Amino acid sequence: MGASWPGAVLCWCAVAGRRHEAACRGAKAAGGLTVGILPGTTRRDANRYVDIPIVTGMGEARNVLVVQSAQAVIAIHGEYGTLSEIAHALKLGIPVVGLHTWNLAKDGHPRQAIVRAQTPRKR
Repeated sequence: MGASWPGAVLCWCAVAGRRHEAACRGAKAAGGLTVGILPGTTRRDANRYVDIPIVTGMGEARNVLVVQSAQAVIAIHGEYGTLSEIAHALKLGIPVVGLHTWNLAKDGHPRQAIVRAQTPRKR
């Protein structure tokens, strides 16, 4: 799992954790640059594959920075923080690709605003 576009920049919340680390590791292996927008107050929160850690001290509020810095958002599983990133992206017109993530509805009607991926490699 991970970004596999040579020269791509992966801007991620990039804290320690299997999915976060796997994405950064994949981006690095493909020759990309990784930027970690961190919720805490120390660079030590970044995983070992982050090239440029940005320490915000903003907690979940940093989700807006993550989204506004993106050309696309990839949502993998996720809790309410991921849901907020999806909402910000859709409001800003930034495409969202989802892998086993939230289903959206408005007034009880499903919304197909997220492009669904079946695996990390395929749409």
